Parts: sequence; structure tokens; C-alpha cells
Amino acid sequence: MTVLLLCSSTTTCCNNGMSFCYTLTDTNFYVLTNHGGPTTNFVKIKTLSNGSLLNLKKHGTTRVGHRAFRTITRCNHDNDLVVVNNGKRKKNKTSVSEEEVMTILKSISDPNSAFSYFKIVSQLTNFVHTTDACNYMLEILREQRRIEDMVFVFDLMQKKVIYRNLTTYMTIFKALSIKGGIGRAPFALRKMTEVGFILNAYSYNGLIHLLLPGFCNEALKVYKRMISEGMKPSMKTYSALMVALGRRGDTRKIMNLLEEMKSIGLRPNIYTYTICIRALGRARRIDDAWGIFKEMDDEGCGPDVITYTVLIDALCAAGKLDKAKELYVKMRASSHSPDRVTYITLMDKFGKVGDLETVKRFWNEMEVDGYAPDVVTYTILIEALCKSGDVDRAFDMLDVMTTKGIFPNLHTYNTMICGLLKARRLDEALELLENMESLGVKPTAFSYVLFIDYYGKSGDPAKAIDTFETMKKRGIMPSIAACNASLYTLAETGRISEAEDIFNDLHKCGLSPDSVTYNMLMKCYSKAGQIDKATQLLSEMISKGCEPDVMIINSLINTLYKAGRVDAAWKMFGRLKNLKLAPTVVTYNILLTGLGKEGKILKALELFGSMTESGCPPNTITFNSLLDCLSKNDAVDLALKMFCRMTMMNCNPDVLTYNTIIYGLIREGRIDYAFWFFHQMKKFLSPDYVTLCTLIPGVVRHGRVEDAIKVVMEFVHQACLQTNSQFWGELMECILTEAEIEEAISFAEILVCNSVCQDDHVMLPLIKVLCKRKKALDAQNVFDKFTKNLGIHPTLESYNCLMDGLLGSNFTEKALELFEDMKSAGTHPNNFTYNLLLDAHGKSKRINKLYDLYSEMRSRGCEPNAITHNIIISALVKSNNLNKALDLYYELMSGDFSPTPCTYGPLIDGLLKAGRSEQAMKIFEEMLDYGCGPNSVIYNILINGFGKSGEIDFACELFKKMVKEGIRPDLKSYTILVECLCITGRIDEAVQYFEELKLTGLDPDTVSYNFIINGLGKSRRLDEALSLFSEMKNRGISPDLYTYNALILHLGIAGKVDVAVKMYEELQLVGLEPSVFTYNALIRGHSLSGNKDQAFSVFKKMMVVGCSPNTETFAQLPNKYPRAGLVHNPFGAVFIGLFFIFTSIRLNQFYYIFRFLFLVFINPCHHLLADVPKGYLALYVGEEMKRFVIPMPYLNQASFQDLLSKWRKNLDMIIQWVASQFLAQKMFSCTLLLASMGYKSKTGRY
Repeated sequence: MTVLLLCSSTTTCCNNGMSFCYTLTDTNFYVLTNHGGPTTNFVKIKTLSNGSLLNLKKHGTTRVGHRAFRTITRCNHDNDLVVVNNGKRKKNKTSVSEEEVMTILKSISDPNSAFSYFKIVSQLTNFVHTTDACNYMLEILREQRRIEDMVFVFDLMQKKVIYRNLTTYMTIFKALSIKGGIGRAPFALRKMTEVGFILNAYSYNGLIHLLLPGFCNEALKVYKRMISEGMKPSMKTYSALMVALGRRGDTRKIMNLLEEMKSIGLRPNIYTYTICIRALGRARRIDDAWGIFKEMDDEGCGPDVITYTVLIDALCAAGKLDKAKELYVKMRASSHSPDRVTYITLMDKFGKVGDLETVKRFWNEMEVDGYAPDVVTYTILIEALCKSGDVDRAFDMLDVMTTKGIFPNLHTYNTMICGLLKARRLDEALELLENMESLGVKPTAFSYVLFIDYYGKSGDPAKAIDTFETMKKRGIMPSIAACNASLYTLAETGRISEAEDIFNDLHKCGLSPDSVTYNMLMKCYSKAGQIDKATQLLSEMISKGCEPDVMIINSLINTLYKAGRVDAAWKMFGRLKNLKLAPTVVTYNILLTGLGKEGKILKALELFGSMTESGCPPNTITFNSLLDCLSKNDAVDLALKMFCRMTMMNCNPDVLTYNTIIYGLIREGRIDYAFWFFHQMKKFLSPDYVTLCTLIPGVVRHGRVEDAIKVVMEFVHQACLQTNSQFWGELMECILTEAEIEEAISFAEILVCNSVCQDDHVMLPLIKVLCKRKKALDAQNVFDKFTKNLGIHPTLESYNCLMDGLLGSNFTEKALELFEDMKSAGTHPNNFTYNLLLDAHGKSKRINKLYDLYSEMRSRGCEPNAITHNIIISALVKSNNLNKALDLYYELMSGDFSPTPCTYGPLIDGLLKAGRSEQAMKIFEEMLDYGCGPNSVIYNILINGFGKSGEIDFACELFKKMVKEGIRPDLKSYTILVECLCITGRIDEAVQYFEELKLTGLDPDTVSYNFIINGLGKSRRLDEALSLFSEMKNRGISPDLYTYNALILHLGIAGKVDVAVKMYEELQLVGLEPSVFTYNALIRGHSLSGNKDQAFSVFKKMMVVGCSPNTETFAQLPNKYPRAGLVHNPFGAVFIGLFFIFTSIRLNQFYYIFRFLFLVFINPCHHLLADVPKGYLALYVGEEMKRFVIPMPYLNQASFQDLLSKWRKNLDMIIQWVASQFLAQKMFSCTLLLASMGYKSKTGRY
């Protein structure tokens, strides 16, 4: 044995460039180490022949060390490690350490020397390189592009079973120029094989495990390659693949793996079977899970406690609690007793449904089995108590826990807070939150999420956002769940701006949006009608690496369908394949519902058939959607066939299924068949309220009232069903939608007479419908009949409903009488009652009576609410008492009054109409300061006021501000803005907003079309106007007289009189009656086109049909009136005027009518109208008199005397009226007419 000893007893100073030469006399390999200080780096260490020199040259940082000893370590042929240090020889049976090898490798800068050293050390029997050493060597070789040597290292790792980690494969991928990370493994394997990297089974198993966390599909591809190469995956690999697929809910592939596993000779163990059961359970494939459970016994692989617990959990989650109990009993009977987890699972699931008794039974059995209750079980018990409504006992449990030395944890307190909030005990929940920290538990973001969620679902978004901000102020970092809860609140109210702020601030909190976050923001955009933004968010989501789930796509499909964008919805459905997502049963259900509404039966059936082919079997909801489609589209026979297929496809009909079929049968008038089907239903299921509301209306409509009464009586007498006011009200409402009012009244009378119902809600819908149809007096008769004759005691709601109807039909006195009767009967009026009457007084501007009633209201102890004060403010504004309204507003604001948008609306509207725009904006700003958020109505008032006062730019800014604040503009918003822009001649912008209106999903109405058509007509863009006119009709919107008048006017001005005349003819064909504006437009068109005869022809026709001309009519007539012999004197003009009357009456009436006009008008008025030409007077009076004379079938001497006596009775009044009407309103037109005749009076005036 040869030993080289290097030692020093003095302090050595080592400088750069120092060399030592030693003569070695054998061929052994030597390792130089340093024991006196930091390890020294050496460049060359290799075996030389006997007598050679070993040059040890130090490089690197110069060190001055105390007791710097150098030791030579030699490995002899027996692989013993021999160390000589300071003259002492030590022999150790351990190999060189991994750390020393790694240190030396890193110290060698020459790749060849490093690789030689790596290979020599790998030959040691008791030494195995580490993964880090191998990866380091691979990296050095990669830099030198030495692929073959890399293959050697990789093979060494496989042979010595050295773990190949992510770095191993990434280094090889880089060497082969493969980009894209570990996810490119399936592709990389092909290139690796080509250059010599041949994976063994262990490598394949390891690579699959590396891929599974983020690349499940790629892991499956590697698995398939492994199988194709004849290698057998390990049991652990199969289990890991199944777990990963289970998380994705891909049960089909899990079951395929199980079969493949068996086919290659691997026998599944308990763990594998349990994984399958868990995955199938989570996918609600309970029957398949149960089948696997039975297979375990058949294969001699009995389930263990975990298997039982997993299946129990699956059964509970699927709502099969009875089956879970049975399995629990079977488990106790087997050799496996339930453990703590089993009991916790059972108690948790039964507690969540509020089954407190079962929870207590499991609790007792758990204690008998020796498991003492802990904080987890007590928390479950508290949740069960809260679910069953016993919140007080749940609270007491907190004290019980403390006395037993079990301290509530965060989950316990959060559970208690959740229970209090569900019981609407907000103050106690807030108190518990505040006390948590003093009790030793610090609230987390989830604690605040409970309150954010509560406020959001209670319709109080402001408090929800305040809670979110409070959480941040207290130093609690918001969780993604807290942000999502806040977004949910904002989404429900459509507050886009605030939702966007939270979304954009996520990165400040170190959070990344998840699929729920994006879903909430999409919902927010959808609520605001911004569908395009919602769909764009999907692309943003994908680009930022957040993979959408099928729920998001389903939500978007539903949103697009509801917005009427059917093609876009189907395109979104098509994107599922590109996103590598499989449609779920919910996806198909949404599409089937949409197709049903469109009436596309064939496409619905085709889609339904494709479900099974896609591996997505229909459920009961799917069948219900399809049956609804068929029943509502006159295909009830086909619906019955599909109903028969349900049970064959493992879908059990529910109550909704039967109700849908009954609806279809009733709709087709097949009453007997509907009754048969109803009785078949009762054999399996109990009918519900919807069943009756579906069946009874159709039966009553067909006159079978007695049959309907029998069904209702049978339903009412069932012990398990309770009928209340709501039931009777809804039943009568349904009957009224199908049957005539008389039949509904008859049905209600029999119910009351047979004592089936003594509730006034059976009468209330009748009153509502009659009042809605403006038959308030009939409603009062029904009210009197049921209350006075049939003994029904009216409630305040019935009084209020009838009173509202009477007031709506202007029977104010009868409403006041009813009000007095109500008080006499002992029924106390409420705020709604007084508000109805106050509003009626306000609308009729009876301010004194309004104040009297207001005083009575307060004297009776009925405190006015915000609606009351809003009514008074509105009444004062309408009665031109704007300043008094403002005084009342400021007086109210000095108290504890909480204003609403209805408070500010009338004030802002009144100020704008009075030209006080600055004050109107001041009130608007006050509204914001008081935290009263404006709605679309307020913005509509502002846009209308400023737009019509000429400040159209500011009106547009207000519109944009409204959108930015998340307030969705309604139809009126767009209509007002379009009108204002048309008035100011900004027609391009008006068209732009009109198109935007249609894109937002709103349907333009006749008014909005009229404004844009009129605006385009004024701008001489008649082709566009006519195009919109056609579009309007195609949309099923009927043009009104304003539409036709606008087109006739602008077509006439543009010289297209022929088209204008066609429009005139068309409006009559659709049943509209031309007005004076229609005729004026036609006269103007003919006059501008030089068709004087046609203009006067229209004027004549106008007079003949009894349409009174106005000043505009005579202004539009041509300047030159055709002269005739009768026109040169005043009396000739009289006969011209009378001609228009006589052309439409019988000749034998001429004498009487002429005498009547002369005696009643011309002669008595002569002294008052001395300067008025008789021709014009005849024209005017003649057309006024036609409405009295023409309707009479025949005038004889007796009837003439009767008519004349009636007129002479009020002769003075008639004369004054004619004079005032003529002198005040007709002088200008008269002047024009007489000027056109060339006629002058005696005084020389026209």
C-alpha cells in the first residue's frame, strides 16, 4: 500500500500559482482534501503510471489558513478508504461522500476531466451518484453538445435507479432543442428515442408522475406510449392517473384504465378500487360506484374503512341518505368498525340537511365506539342545529364546548356566524365577529366573505362593499373568495364600474382571477346588457392562462340566448371543442330550452339524440326541457312518446314532467286525456300547486266548472297539503289568464258557497283583472257581491286594490266613499291607502284636499313614508308650486328622511322645465352626496331637460356617465337622446345611438322608430327613413299615424308625392284614420309640386269626411283660389262653403239645413261679424255643423223645429262662442283665404 502524506505544523500562506510536485510509485487513484479550512479547488486529478508526477495547482481565491493540512485519500483495490493525516493512518469501510464528489465535480472546469471523474466514481461498488450530480453532469455535457455522453449519464441513472426529476428531462429537452416545457414530453420522447435515450419502465412511471400535476392529457399520452412499447406501468402509476382523472371528473377514462390494468395482469388493490369509487361518487354515478364496491368482494379484495367511508360520502352527496345509512349498518356488521372520519362524514352530511335526530344518533354511537367529541364534531353539531332552525341551542353549544375544555376554532365561529345570518340575526353575527379576536381567534377573509355574501343577497350592495373595504383596513388580505363574493354582489346589481375596480385591483393584493372571478364579471356585463364585453372577457381569460371551465361557457351560452343572439350562442357551443371541454348535461339543457322557445322541434330532437353519442346521457331536466318544447309547439303526442322513453333511459319523471304533459294536453283542448294523465300521476307522485294551476284553468275554460271544483276539493282535503291566501290567489290568476271573467266568477262563487274557501284572495284577482280592464264599476259589483251576499270579509289589500282601480278610472268620489266604508267597517287604512288618495288629489291639483288628507293620515297614527312625501313633492311641482316643493324637500332633509330617486325626479324635472338648470344639477349632486344612487329614470329626466334646452353635448355626456356607472340605459333613455339629437339636426349621432339601442338587446318601439324616421326625413335621407319603416314592420311593430304623417310630409316636401299618396292609402288600409296633419302634409306636397287642383281636391275630401282644418291647412293651400261667378260677392262665398256640406247629405234636406245655418249663425252673428266674409264663416261653421246634422237620418219639419229650438235656447252662448273662436283663432286663416279670393270688405280690409 502506498500513502502520500502532506502535512504542515506551521502556518502556511498559499498564494496563487503555487505548485507542488509529488512522485507516486503505484497506479492507485488519489484524492486530495483539505481539513484545515475551506475546501481548496483543484484542476487536474488523474491516475498516472508509476514514478509519474501529480501536479496539484491551486486556482481560485487565495486563502490564508491556520493549520492548513493536506490529506491524500487513496482507494485501494478492496475499495477501502485510507486516510493519512498528520502521520496517522485511518481505514474506514464507507465510500467517498456524495458531498465530496459534488464539490470536486464543481471544481473541475475541464468537461473531459469532469466526465472522466464522474465515470470513475460511478464504478465504485458502494457509491451511487445523486440526482443533482447527474443533472450537473448532463448540463455540462449539454453545453458541449455531447449527446452520446448525455445518453450514457441517463442510462446510468436508469441502471442505478437514480431519480430522474424535472431538471433531468428539461436538460435533455434543451439539448434536443425542444421548447415548451415538460408538457412537450410526448413529442420529446420521439426525438429522445432517435438519439438513443431509451426509457425503461421506471423512467416512464416517473415521467408520468412529473406530468400529472399540470399536464394530465400529456401524461395519458406518455402512458399509452409506454403500453405500446410493451412495458407495464406500476400500480402506483395507475393510481396516480386515476386520481388526476378523478379531479377532472373524467370517469370514463378512469374505468378504461381499470380495465386496461386488469388486461396486463395487474390486480387492482383496495386503494385503486377506492379511487374509482370516489371518482364515480363525485360524478354522481352512484350505481357504477356501487358496482365497483360489489366487484371488490367478488375479486376477494374486501373494502376497508376508507372504502366504506368514501362510498358513504358519495351516497350522502347524491342525496341518497337512506342508502348511506344502510351501508353504515353493513359496515358495522362487517369486521370494519367505523372510525372517527366515518362518523364525521355521516354527521356532516346529515347535519347539512338539518336532520338533527340522525346526527344525535351517530353522535351517541361515536361515543360508544370510544371516539370522544372534538372541536370538529361540535362544529358539525352547531351547523346541524343552525340548519334545523335552533340557533339559540347552537349558541349554547359554544359554552358547552368551553366547559369541556374544547375551544371553538375559526371554523366553529364562522359556522355560528353563518347560522345567525341565515336566521336574519345580523346584529348578533356582527357582535360575534367583533368578539372573535378577544376569544383568541382572529377572523380571516372568509369570516368577512359571509357578511359580504349576506349583504349582496339581501340587496344591500353598498354595505357589502363597505365590509370588503373594512376587511382591508383591518389588515386582512382579501382572498379570491372575498373578491368573488364582492363581484357577485356588484354583478347582481349591474354596477360595472365598481366591479371593474375590484377586478383590476386583484394584482395589488397578490391575487390572480380564477374562473369564478371571470364568471362574476361576465355576469356583471351581461346584467348591464354589455354582451360583447362579456364574450371578450373569455378571450382575455384564455390569453392570461386561466383556463375557462364548462360552467363559464354554459353561462355565456345562456346569456347570449336570452339576449336573442342565437347564432352567437351556437358559436360559443362550438368553441367547447377548441377549448378541449366536453359539453355537460347543463349545456344541452340550456340549448334545448332555447330551441323550445324558438319552436325548433326537429333541431331539438336532433340535439337530444346527439347527447348519448357524446357520452352525456340526458337527465330528468333534459327530458323536461324537451317535453316543454314539444308541448308548447303542438307536438304533445310526440311528447307522450318521449315520456315513455324516460324510464328506459334511467330517468324518473318528476312532478314537473307530468305538469308539462298536462299543460300540452290542456293547450290542445284534450281535457279527458289530461284528466286521465292527472290520475295516472297520482299513483306515483302527489300533485302540487302548479299541477292544479295547469289543469284547472283549462277545465274551467271548457265550461266544466263542476269537475274543476271536485279536483280542488280533493286537493284541499289532502292532509299533507296546506292551502293559503297565496294558493287561492295564484289559482284564480291562472284561471283568469285562460277562462272568461264570467266563468272565473262562477268558479269562485261555488268555492265560497261550498265553504271550500272563505279567503278574500279568491275574489282579489277578479277585482284586479276588472280594474286593469278599466271596468272598475264591475269590480265594485263583484266586491259587493262577495262581501255583502257571500259573507267574505274583505282585507285591507282588497279595499286598496278596488280603490286603486276606481281612482285609475277617474271614479274619485266612489273611491272616497269606499275609503269611508272601509273605516266604518273597522279596517284601518295603511300608508298605501293614503298614498293612493294623496296621489289622486295631487294629479287633479287639489292641493288643499291633499293637505287635509295628509293631516288625517298623521292624526290616525299612520306615519308618512318616503313614498308619501314623494307624492306630495310631485303634486306641488305639477301644480306649479315648485318653490314650495323645494321648501318641503329641505325641511324633510333636516330630519331623518331618506330620499329616493322618486324624491329627486320631480324636483329636477320641474327645475329643468322652469329653465333653472344650474339648480337642477345642484339637486342632482346633493342626491349623490346623500348616497341616493341615481337610476335610469333620473338620467332620462336630465338628458331630456338638457337635450331639449339646447345643451345636447351635455346630454350626451350624461348618457355616457350613466353607462360608465353601471346604470343600464333603458328604451326611454335611447329614445330621448335620439329625439334630442334629431331636433338639433345631429342625425348621424342619432342613427348611431339608435343602432346601439338594438345591439344592447333592447327592442325599439313605435315611438323610437318615429323619432328616427322623422329625423331622417327632415335631413332628406328618405331612403334610410323608408328602410327603417320596412324594418319596423318586419319586427312586428305597427306604425302609427305619427309614422305615416312624418313620411307623407317629408316625401311631399322632397317632391315624391306619388309615394306620399301611397302612404296615405296604406294608412287607411291598416285601419288608421287620417288626421288634419295627414291632410295638411298631402296638401303641402301637392302645393309644392304645383298640383293646385290635387291640393284643393285633398282639402275638399278633408271637409267631406269631417276633418276640421286648422290654420296650417289654409297656409298650405295654393295662393290663387279658382275664381267662379259666385265668388265675386260675399254671398257667393257662402254657397262655396255650403257646397262642402251638401255633397255629403240628401238633397231633400237642403232646405232645412240652409235655413238652420242662416237662422242660427249667419243672421244673428251679422252684427258681430260685419267685417267677416260670409264665405269663410260658412266654411268654418259648415264643417262644425256637419257633425250635428249629418248623423240625423232624415230632417223633416218636426225634426227641424226641434233642432232649431235647441239651438235658439242657447243662442247668445252660441253667438259668443262662434265669435270668439273665429276672431281668436281663425282670423289669420280667414285673411289668407280671402286674400286668395281677392275679396275686400267694406272697410277695405282683407
